[in-house]
Amino acid sequence: MASIIQHPPAMSRPANGETLQERSKGRDVRTSNIVAAKAVASAIRTSLGPRGMDKLMQLPSGEVLISNDGATILSRMNVLHPAAKMLVECSVSQDIEAGDGTTSVVVLAGALLDACSGLLAKGIHPAAIASSFYNAAEACTTVLTSRALPVDMNDRESLINAVRTCLSSKVVSQDSDLLAPLAVDSVLGILGPNPGSATNVDLRDIRMVEQLGGTVDDTELVHGLVFDKGSTKTAGGPGKIDNAKIALLQGGGGVGGGIEMENASPRERRNLTTHFNNLTDTLNAHSRFCLSAPKTDMDNSVVVSDYAAMDRILRDERKYILNMCKKIKKCGANVVLIQKSILRDAYNELSLHFLAKMGILVVTDVERTDVEFVCRTLGCTPVPHVDSLSPEKLGSADHVGDVVLPGSGHKVVKFVGVANPGRTMTVLLRGSNDLVLAEANRSIHDAQCVVRSLVKERHLIAGGGAAETEASLRLRELSMETTGMDSHCFRAYADALEVIPYTLAENAGLKPIEIVTELRKAHAEGNVGAGIDVKDGCISDMYAKNVIQPLLVTTSAIKLATETVCMILKVDDLVVVA
Repeated sequence: MASIIQHPPAMSRPANGETLQERSKGRDVRTSNIVAAKAVASAIRTSLGPRGMDKLMQLPSGEVLISNDGATILSRMNVLHPAAKMLVECSVSQDIEAGDGTTSVVVLAGALLDACSGLLAKGIHPAAIASSFYNAAEACTTVLTSRALPVDMNDRESLINAVRTCLSSKVVSQDSDLLAPLAVDSVLGILGPNPGSATNVDLRDIRMVEQLGGTVDDTELVHGLVFDKGSTKTAGGPGKIDNAKIALLQGGGGVGGGIEMENASPRERRNLTTHFNNLTDTLNAHSRFCLSAPKTDMDNSVVVSDYAAMDRILRDERKYILNMCKKIKKCGANVVLIQKSILRDAYNELSLHFLAKMGILVVTDVERTDVEFVCRTLGCTPVPHVDSLSPEKLGSADHVGDVVLPGSGHKVVKFVGVANPGRTMTVLLRGSNDLVLAEANRSIHDAQCVVRSLVKERHLIAGGGAAETEASLRLRELSMETTGMDSHCFRAYADALEVIPYTLAENAGLKPIEIVTELRKAHAEGNVGAGIDVKDGCISDMYAKNVIQPLLVTTSAIKLATETVCMILKVDDLVVVA
């Protein structure tokens, strides 16, 4: 049930029919929303840029997290105010759309809300402000697009420079010389031999495998597959296989039967059908290809009366398992992957013993969520029953074997020289502790998103606050050519855009007012690439410094921030739904 606070009747103004009480209530709600949203922007403003600070977060579970990624920080914050939650969702949207700029979009939204406060104080209607802001965002997008430089997806060096700019603000920025080429190569690897024809890329085709131990410098890109555990060693089984033929033993099976529905009503028939389908799905999900003695789905007791019967049971069990192992060997498989099962034994020691004697390498407990990725990588087909196993369903790889990782001594299984190169890639992440591993994982994902942004929009633009300063300058010039309320709103929007270079200078320990003033002068003189060099503490040409970023990151941040601010601006009441 929705409830709205009722107010006593008040005198109405004949000019617009709006009561004084209604105007006061709308102003108070709008002010409250702006203050709450600006608080979120202020909380992460110090994390912006290469010299931004990191946030240490303790989660309710007791887990500790260190990050300066805007989307990560905001998603972990316990935000209660509805307007503040909109800024959190704005950052998440930026993360989905571009993968980078998640802090910038929130900081920019906070500056735009601050500009709105000044415009509202001048008596400009919220609807007029929202309309002008949309026009200003469109003008900024047009300006930035005209200033952007096209990029060739075959130009690996330009892609690495764009990714290095993204990584410069991360916790693992000191390892950007290793991670930037790795992120670029991982995305180009799944684009195939002709990346110029691609219009999008699915980053789920890149699997991140974390292994504790070593340092981030030990991270490597594998053109194949990696399991984060060693192969199962039993009775001296093989530790490596060349010219591997790989079988994936996975859940399958099914149930048959029917339901008598001739005399049932249509409603009963639908209910019976739904019940039967649910039961079928459940039984199918629970059915497994098991390299162990067959068992029933119900608890049963077997009474053995003498030793001869016991010997017969054990002999039949050995024969049953041996026959299954022989069928696996007969189809040509020399590597077996066994899916993990929580309902029954997917294998037993006897089956592992037989497979080892046959020279078959076994990897157990493959997660169900990894089955699809494994099939795409190796070109194999999951086998639900031993009778379904055939040479056509086997995957292949040039080499499969255990590898001992330096620094930790842990074993992993690597599959290299796969049959279908280019479909998937694997990144083997190393780190000294879980915090470093988690942040390195997020940083590489953001770097891969930068390459994905360039696949979608193949233009680069200068970083270091250069893009925002250029857009601000041109928008300020446009405001001089515009009359009415649009002129005021355009100027306020242009001032808000300068929050990005101002914050970059502030976080770098520079004098922000002097830096922004010099930046304005450089752009007024026609230096489109002028930006803040936080390392040298001066204004430099960002193109010459290779500080570049995808156009999509900046334009997406401007559009999303504007849309969120206008949405908050148009709210004049808060309805509590019970």
